Amino acid sequence: MRWGVLITVVLLGALGLRPLEAQSEYEVLLKGGHVIDPRNGIDGVMDVAIASGKIARVASDIAVAGARQIVDARGLHVTPGAVDLHGHVFYGTDPDAYLSDGISSVPPDGFTFRAGVTTVVDAGGAGWRNFPQFKRQVIDRSATRVLCFLNIVGHGMKGGAAEQDLADMNPRLTAQRVRQFPGVIVGIKTAHYRGPEWDAVDRAVEAGRLADVPVMVDFGTFGPDRPFEELVLERLRPGDIYTHQYRRDVPMLDANGKVREYLFQARKRGVLFDVGHGSGSFSFFQAVPAVAQGFVPDSLGTDLHTSSMAGGMKDMTNLMSKFLNLGMSLPDVVLRATWNSAQIIKRTDLGHLSEGAVADVAVFRLVKGEFGFLDDRLTRLKGDRRLECELTLREGRVVWDLNGLAGRDWDAPSEGSR
Repeated sequence: MRWGVLITVVLLGALGLRPLEAQSEYEVLLKGGHVIDPRNGIDGVMDVAIASGKIARVASDIAVAGARQIVDARGLHVTPGAVDLHGHVFYGTDPDAYLSDGISSVPPDGFTFRAGVTTVVDAGGAGWRNFPQFKRQVIDRSATRVLCFLNIVGHGMKGGAAEQDLADMNPRLTAQRVRQFPGVIVGIKTAHYRGPEWDAVDRAVEAGRLADVPVMVDFGTFGPDRPFEELVLERLRPGDIYTHQYRRDVPMLDANGKVREYLFQARKRGVLFDVGHGSGSFSFFQAVPAVAQGFVPDSLGTDLHTSSMAGGMKDMTNLMSKFLNLGMSLPDVVLRATWNSAQIIKRTDLGHLSEGAVADVAVFRLVKGEFGFLDDRLTRLKGDRRLECELTLREGRVVWDLNGLAGRDWDAPSEGSR
């Protein structure tokens, strides 16, 4: 520290004042962006101020004098950080472990922040037996907030025969593990079961009842012994989720291309529907007519893993862009990527920009042009809008900055040279 600066600090201290940097009311001020915060009904140009990792204020024309770092967000959209309800991030090195400590899952931090995602829910990678490993290996080491739908299979989503093992589906032990980690384990998952019995679903629902958390179902093989209509009208409870909503073999459309009435009935009774795009679970032949008829998703789960991110899904910004080009408004898309997902998992501290909320924030650019979007069979939907994530903040800290919005020009005078 130079002598002049030191003398200034001493004099300010003697007068009971602080240096200018310490006097800053806000660490970050996002200035002039179009804020979309569905929980609070905000859809307009506002400033967002952040202090101590929290949202300090959302208002028009917040004074820049109170901010340490100012980000020019004019022409951009500022939203809560996205909550991806369906990811696979229990990554490991076992080539035979599929999505449970295997090489098909992905390390979250490399694929979340760049798409505006600040929270990802691993959808069934771990079961009650190996959740402690998942927590040590991924949850505790990630800058992304990682939550979990716990698999009803004790060994998790190992693939193949392991996921057909009814003897390893224990509702009591699964619920016990949920209660051990409340708020981190936010639900139960059942997936890929091929048998004719309802046991996998029923045991998952029983675990959900015991632990008071929702259940997410990937129905596995569709067949006459387990009618899909019975799943959503009778087996699932209000607040439970069916994922892979627009999968090609979901009995969704009738012979005339109309969405079947039982799906609207299921929604009316409180069953929720998640996109769960993945690499094989999203068809434009289902999604285009369904969205046009009002059968839209409740949440935009990506089903992120190594195959989906290299195929038609890609990432959350691409998924959000698809639904913009299917005719949904940007506020409706943001709602399903943020506040809706937070409510589904009972984490209402997330997904909004309320004063005092954690400062998980995404800044998007809406680009106009000619674009193409792919489904699970790589058929194309042409579109004229695409979202790009410019900036992501996790607890007020910049974790992704595509074009250096939060940076300082390399040749600008440094504070120490003034």
